[in-house]
Amino acid sequence: MRTIKRVWVLTVALLAVSALSAQKKFSVYGVGFYNMENLFDTCHDEGKRDYEFLPTGSYRWNGMKYTHKLHNMARALADLGTDVLPNVGCAFVGLAEVENHKVLDDLTAQPQLAQRGYRYVHVEGPDRRGIDCALLYNPSLFSVRTVKLVPYIQTLAKDSDFLTRGFLTICGTLAGEPVAVVVCHLPSRFSDSFYREQGARQIRAIKDSLLREDSACKVLVMGDMNDDPIDKSICEALGGKGQIDEVGNDEMYNPWYNILVKEGVGTLLYQGAWNLFDQILLSPNLLNRHGTKDFATLKYWKHQIFKRDYLFQTEGKYKGSPKRTTAGGVWLDGFSDHLPVAVYLVKEQK
Repeated sequence: MRTIKRVWVLTVALLAVSALSAQKKFSVYGVGFYNMENLFDTCHDEGKRDYEFLPTGSYRWNGMKYTHKLHNMARALADLGTDVLPNVGCAFVGLAEVENHKVLDDLTAQPQLAQRGYRYVHVEGPDRRGIDCALLYNPSLFSVRTVKLVPYIQTLAKDSDFLTRGFLTICGTLAGEPVAVVVCHLPSRFSDSFYREQGARQIRAIKDSLLREDSACKVLVMGDMNDDPIDKSICEALGGKGQIDEVGNDEMYNPWYNILVKEGVGTLLYQGAWNLFDQILLSPNLLNRHGTKDFATLKYWKHQIFKRDYLFQTEGKYKGSPKRTTAGGVWLDGFSDHLPVAVYLVKEQK
């Protein structure tokens, strides 16, 4: 009965999409990404520089703060996608800045996520702070087939000890079709642009490899890129184009390009200006190009920077900024310094 109810809710939510083509009905699937901003537990992991997030560390990170963080992030993740898909949310959500399996066990045990049966994919990576990428998914909508953490390869001999997050690559099935998602968190802006460009080229190689193995596979690249859509790492190295009809067969569509350039809207606020580091890019076979509207297979419909009042600071020095967990040494009982993003995919019901 629960499955039938979920399908019914999906169908109702999709009636609005039927305007795309009279007399037809469509299924819609939300996929998202969210940088969790330091989802650490309160215990030290051997070999990791997680000392700030211990009870004796600079954040005075304790059980109470950790419990609040889990509750807050579960609330945002459960709400993500519900503007379009009430009570259903996203089929899967890429995550950045999670410490380990334990925090993901604790996160998925939160009532808002547990009631939907969310599971997760995580592979421990080499990042010295201990932050990894993961994938949260609803197994009734997305089934996982293979999981691989592709390492970030450092090409400069002088940086041979440069260790950072790899590229979490998951292949599975969504809407009866092969879908692959690459979840990434490129090097921070404390590093030169070269390192993000290098990472973006590696992501592009992964995407190309997936499509060579199966040209029907729909590929989504998502993550905290630590660069905007207009930066060289994204628009050149990764091949992310801001217009659908400009996307070549070996490139990707980046719907966030115009959001930043034309609307000046972003996902994180730095020194009074918005950046849009959190992006989801789509392979050409997810697009209707050259004016076509063929939804016989899974296709891109629209995208969204997800906003709720509770995700923003409403007073004080940081008013209008995403409400983070801690700022200026003060615990704010917030969420993240990033806003979540989502894209919606559509397929005609047969």
